[in-house]
Amino acid sequence: MNAYSRHYNTIVIGVGGMGSATCYDLARRGQSVLGIEQFDIPHDQGSSHGYTRIIRLAYYEHPSYVMLLKRAYELWEDIERVSGEKLLYKIGSIDAGPADSWVFKGSFQSVVQMGIDHEVLTGIELNRRFPGYRLPQESMALYQKDGGFLTPERGVVSYVNAALAHGAEIHGRETVLGWAPRGDGVRVTTDRAEYTADALVFTAGAWNSQLMPWLHGLATPELQVLIWMQPERPEYFRLDNFPVFNCLVEEGRFYGFPVFGVPGFKFGKYHHFEEQGRPHEIKRAPGREDEAMLREFAARYFPHATGPTLTLKECMFTNAPDGHFIIDLHPEFPQVSFASACSGHGYKFASVIGEILADLAERQQSRHDISLFALSRFGGRPSKLHREKMALIERGLPAGEGHPGYGAGARGEGRGSKPSISGIEMDTAHSSYWQRADVTPFW
Repeated sequence: MNAYSRHYNTIVIGVGGMGSATCYDLARRGQSVLGIEQFDIPHDQGSSHGYTRIIRLAYYEHPSYVMLLKRAYELWEDIERVSGEKLLYKIGSIDAGPADSWVFKGSFQSVVQMGIDHEVLTGIELNRRFPGYRLPQESMALYQKDGGFLTPERGVVSYVNAALAHGAEIHGRETVLGWAPRGDGVRVTTDRAEYTADALVFTAGAWNSQLMPWLHGLATPELQVLIWMQPERPEYFRLDNFPVFNCLVEEGRFYGFPVFGVPGFKFGKYHHFEEQGRPHEIKRAPGREDEAMLREFAARYFPHATGPTLTLKECMFTNAPDGHFIIDLHPEFPQVSFASACSGHGYKFASVIGEILADLAERQQSRHDISLFALSRFGGRPSKLHREKMALIERGLPAGEGHPGYGAGARGEGRGSKPSISGIEMDTAHSSYWQRADVTPFW
């Protein structure tokens, strides 16, 4: 097909967690929307699968996320009402680590600052209250009752069905070959047709940088491996007895879930073996080395769940150098917007990122403060979205709270200093954690 098939208000490339929410939000505003996905809907080739994804209000990464999370919870509950699907399970969350670690202390200060209900538990208290856990006794844990998990595949299905009900057009198994600006709009070429639109949104996860060269080196795909193991004491790993967790131990930072959806206690290690590359080149079959590392962790810290391996499954992170999201307009073509990378902690925000991207596509502005996520923090020309705010700052006028991305040292260390929270140096040198002073730590 060489002729343009149709003109749309907005084309969304990638219909996973973020893209499906964006299609729905635009369609319910009355826009004509085309969503294009190269795989099935839903699929297990990216980041929006695996039966469960953590959601938590205690957020050591940065306080800007907490306000977005509050809106994300509202929007998850909204799509539950629309779809009739249960997607959000509030079973509690644990953020644990040494008392002076950035995981525990950052989480604690985030809930204190934001007035969020919480409890602080010692390692001994945690293990006694939730007997599936055996974290070090000297650990400190923050328990937050509204934490829990989302169901990513059902979330994608719910958003796509709701978008279709509002008149959106969704194409699976269609690969985008290229795009180009066309006046104030865009032209998109796929292996099936060519389309035009007033606006273009990229939500293709690990594949974003292949279509957006300005993200090369800033949105790096990385292999992640999850394991499901059979508990010897299954009653310890039920929804009512096992909060989701992020924990920092000497082996690294891990996260996990109760038994849900499929058999087994599910967990993984953040950034796994740090295997990075182009998405189609990353290995897609986890092996014995992956399994052995994960089983060693479980044997030490969750000894009641060390039965046979039931499932070993991969997914992909797409990491920014500083571990924060990148959500912005194209620096030259404001009719193009994108969300990537989400650095391994993005799915919980899919509902609100859909709202943000719908705003950017429709108005080239957002009702939410997304200054932290500006592409220009890595250098280069700011987008239309951020130029006005930067002009205010350069004139010495207040631009409001939550704008740490404009200039190093405004509220923290200067360029070249080690990242820290509350003056505590972060106990990892991985490039995903706070490696640029352009995004200054809050604590």
